[in-house]
Amino acid sequence: MHVAGRIEDYALIGDMQTAALVCRDGTVDWLCLPRFDSHAVFAGLLGTEEHGFWRLGPAHSPSAPPAAASRRTYRGDSLVLESEWDTPRGTVRVIDFMPPRDTDAPQLVRIVEGVSGRVPMRSALRMRFSYGRVVPWVHKVDGRTVAVAGPDSVWLDTSAETFGKDLTTYSDFTVGPGDRIAFTLSWQPSHKQPPAHPEPEAALTATEEFWREWVEHCTYHGPYREAVVRSLITLKALTYAPTGGIVAAPTTSLPEDIGGSRNWDYRFTWLRDAAITLSSLLRTGYREEARAWREWLLRAVAGDPENLQIMYGIAGERELGEAELDWLPGYENSGPVRVGNGAAHQLQLDVYGEVTEALHLAHMTGLARNDYASLLQLKLIRYLETHWNEPDEGIWEVRGPRRHFVHSKVMAWVAVDRTIKLIESGDADGPLERWRELRDDIHRDVCDKGYDKERNTFTQSYGSKELDASLLLIPQVGFLPPDDKRVIGTIEAIQRELSTPDGFVLRYPTSGEDAGVDGLEGDEGAFLACSFWLADDLAMIGRVDEARKLFERLLALRNDLGLLAEEWDPRLKRQVGNFPQAFSHVPLIDTALRLTASGAYGG
Repeated sequence: MHVAGRIEDYALIGDMQTAALVCRDGTVDWLCLPRFDSHAVFAGLLGTEEHGFWRLGPAHSPSAPPAAASRRTYRGDSLVLESEWDTPRGTVRVIDFMPPRDTDAPQLVRIVEGVSGRVPMRSALRMRFSYGRVVPWVHKVDGRTVAVAGPDSVWLDTSAETFGKDLTTYSDFTVGPGDRIAFTLSWQPSHKQPPAHPEPEAALTATEEFWREWVEHCTYHGPYREAVVRSLITLKALTYAPTGGIVAAPTTSLPEDIGGSRNWDYRFTWLRDAAITLSSLLRTGYREEARAWREWLLRAVAGDPENLQIMYGIAGERELGEAELDWLPGYENSGPVRVGNGAAHQLQLDVYGEVTEALHLAHMTGLARNDYASLLQLKLIRYLETHWNEPDEGIWEVRGPRRHFVHSKVMAWVAVDRTIKLIESGDADGPLERWRELRDDIHRDVCDKGYDKERNTFTQSYGSKELDASLLLIPQVGFLPPDDKRVIGTIEAIQRELSTPDGFVLRYPTSGEDAGVDGLEGDEGAFLACSFWLADDLAMIGRVDEARKLFERLLALRNDLGLLAEEWDPRLKRQVGNFPQAFSHVPLIDTALRLTASGAYGG
């Protein structure tokens, strides 16, 4: 009996339209088909084996858990996973990957390769559609195994003999040195003709070549290249290739608090996350991804910035209604399991700043001019002119009352500042003097109402005594210079009041006087993005050795494949939250670039 592993026990494979998570014991516990946001056909990650899984590894006693791989790695700079088991009878390797898609039929390919000795193997495939709720009709068609339920069909192709038992498709076989046996799972709409017969070996070669060529475009060659490249590959894997939309993570409802209710669906495109992802891609040489995202943005907003959403579906969908799947108990009984996201229609004024900053960076790095992008930027500022001084839900999507969050106001200032720069460059026309006054008004308002003179720190919101890690972005976006005493005071206050004993950073207090700010029960771990922001700030104020040490402690939190979830639980010493998380890998890249530029790295 397999139970879901720790979050960091999983590997990511994907085809830039969807993704699968593979546990150390060779079990695929999560796969949505055909898109990131489709219903899962394997949902064991959020439930039990009854909700769908595919285990492929050395045969084991039914009364014993399957063995974890002795070692695993990605093949070079790719998304091809290799897992190896050393058994009493020999060594075997399983190669897992999803070929980048040329057609509508996504494929999950698993190749078993004998290394030494003769190893008995077992494949156990339990397909459950609609997030584990629907048992499909499984039958044979021309020697192929097909599972059908409603609009979906999934096809299994293999040269190994298969048999059905207990609503599961099994295959038992033995491999010796040099033997290679492939299994391919393909999705197809059930009303269409069967998908073409797969060619797994050719697909493996093509997949490796795709990733090798893509990584060659990376312009970063510093001391943290391994970590940066793995993060870039992960961000590319989270990009929905047909539209350029970028999901925050390929999972839903992995908890921020084990056993708690802070469980959200991240399989959508947050403008904030996508904008900062774009900036990292641009700074490391990936202009095509930046261009595709800009086109996605323009289609999603569609000339309607007054109703700008904080997130959209991966093709620009606006309706992301939130629901709970009560038949799934949740990861380690962390319920409820949610799909959709009710935060989509929140007011988060900082998003205007992140989007404008991304468009500004694209412009500054020479991305081909797009007149509508400039027009959109001007429309965003016209909206902010009359709305910047309203309370909002802020960067952390609080479900408590709206507040005047300092970070939101700072990012409104960023939006105006970058648009002024666009006009000053001669690439757009706008009321320059009026917007310069607006920029000064926002700056003055933040410094007057969002700064605690007695404690020498900015605060989470106007009138609050609480801190917020998003304040670490104040020097990074240029709102104040790093050597300003208010910036240094804020950094030091966050280190004192929001740091865990190992130096990682919480987003904001979830206990104490202002604990109700997010309107949620329970606690959460250290937020990894905020911890990287602290390392950035420390480097900016000259404490570069301290910054490097914090950065390298953060790198050590990655799993053995270089992947990070959203948070780190300092009590349980494990990763928590959706996985892998773009909002963790982006600041990893940014901090590596900053430390490399400053020479602040070990020899």
